[in-house]
Amino acid sequence: MNKFKIFSLAFIATASFAQAQDVDDAKKSIDAEQYEKAKIALKNILQAKPSNGKAAFLLGNVYLQQGVEDSARISFQKGLSASDDGNFNNIGLGQLDLNAGKTLEAKAKFDLATKDMRRKDIEEYIYIANAYMNASKPDYASAITVLNKAKAVSADNADVLLALGDAYYGNKNQNEAYVAYRDAFQKDSRLLRAKMQLGVLLKGARNFPEAKKTYDEVIAINPNYGPVYRELAETYYLWANVEPKNYTAYIQTALGYYEKYLTYTDYSLSSRMRHADFLILAKDFKALEAEALKMKELDKVNPRILRYLGYSAYENGNYDAAIKALTDFSAQSTNKIIAKDYYYLGMAKAKQALSADGLTVDMQKFDAAMVDVRKAVELEPAIANELNAIGKEYFGKKEYAAASSIFEIAVSNPESKNFLEDNIYYGLCVYTENRGKTPETIDRLGLEKGDKALDAVIAASPEYMESYIYKARINTTLAKDEVTLASYLKYVELATAKTPEEITANKTKIVEAYNNIAAIYANSDKVKAKEYFNKALALDPTNKYATDSIKILK
Repeated sequence: MNKFKIFSLAFIATASFAQAQDVDDAKKSIDAEQYEKAKIALKNILQAKPSNGKAAFLLGNVYLQQGVEDSARISFQKGLSASDDGNFNNIGLGQLDLNAGKTLEAKAKFDLATKDMRRKDIEEYIYIANAYMNASKPDYASAITVLNKAKAVSADNADVLLALGDAYYGNKNQNEAYVAYRDAFQKDSRLLRAKMQLGVLLKGARNFPEAKKTYDEVIAINPNYGPVYRELAETYYLWANVEPKNYTAYIQTALGYYEKYLTYTDYSLSSRMRHADFLILAKDFKALEAEALKMKELDKVNPRILRYLGYSAYENGNYDAAIKALTDFSAQSTNKIIAKDYYYLGMAKAKQALSADGLTVDMQKFDAAMVDVRKAVELEPAIANELNAIGKEYFGKKEYAAASSIFEIAVSNPESKNFLEDNIYYGLCVYTENRGKTPETIDRLGLEKGDKALDAVIAASPEYMESYIYKARINTTLAKDEVTLASYLKYVELATAKTPEEITANKTKIVEAYNNIAAIYANSDKVKAKEYFNKALALDPTNKYATDSIKILK
């Protein structure tokens, strides 16, 4: 009987060891971003031993990683009552509180998770730090504070150092992040993520060749480590954008690495969605459409697939399909609408406002489309950068009303890389649109907005002389003689200070300025009026307006 008891205890110990090994294997799968594999392993552990709180917590974390908060909450709540390591699930519920902006409630749950920790325990600290970092609004400073508690217990623990590297990196402390990642890998060479993150730091510093070299070293250790291929893909994407001559080749390399990433991780819906997000960055919309259709086969009801179908349909010229997909997506109240959703919906509607030959615009439909585009820029001002080329396209078609609507939205972001040019085009559009109209029919409000746009250009670049002549023309249309006079005088001052060759190149505009200055002076100072008409004739002796005006003044 005694032997039987000993055997039973040994069996229990072996079973416990096997459970621990299974959890460790699941953690390795999570690190390798093999989330579906990890979920299957963790569900099997919980089926065999529902009291395993650590497995429930890790499963909830995987769901959080995949953005499925409802399933994460269920897993954490079940794990909370587990007899083994149930306290970890307070950390998961705490992250959900952080996501909801409930920081005090989260802190209370973290305190519960650490209440019964033994003196040498540190794992809870690591996961609490990760909760702060992975929250929808990351709090890296709090993560560092928590990890320093863990470091005080075990200064050489590689997992603590890795987490510290992530926290410092998120807190934009690159030097401390480098030291932490380096030390983590030196303490435990199995931590490939620490080695990989050294490459991520180099990527952030735009040292792409050295970043690639670091990733290659990770591959040399383990060619099956999937996340490194994602980092290679993202590195080549950034590299392509700073080396235009290599853009096409680097983007293709990036896409190839992303396919490898999927091969070494999994082809689950969440991985495919991450791939789809990268295809949007890489502007490979044919591949995006194909990926979206594959995702639709996996999950016919997931609303995010409609987003990918809408984006790809627009970029591939199917505007009706784009509008339907994005309208259906936004109609579901549970979906979070982002700036690009409004942008693509608005642009698809704008395309529908074009006539069949693409030469005329239905402005009523176009203005309705611009409502969505404006929402997009309000949500994400950087989208204004995309509008410059589109506005110029309409300007080239002489659809000045449509072009001015686009440029008006573009100039709402003063940080846009095209801000000055967009303001110039906006002013030019509203002037051209109103040129030749009677005082009763001009769009006075539009012209005043165009005038302010040119003021923004002058404030930023006072030596750019073209802005003064456009401002003068707008104020001529508005019959604001004082502003018109000052603008033309400034244009003349800048233009005549140029080289003889440049003066000749700008002769027509200079003559225009002289004649308009003279015309304004004609009502109050005939001597000055004659002076400027003669300046016009000095550049253009055959100018009829100047010749006739001098005769009248005599």
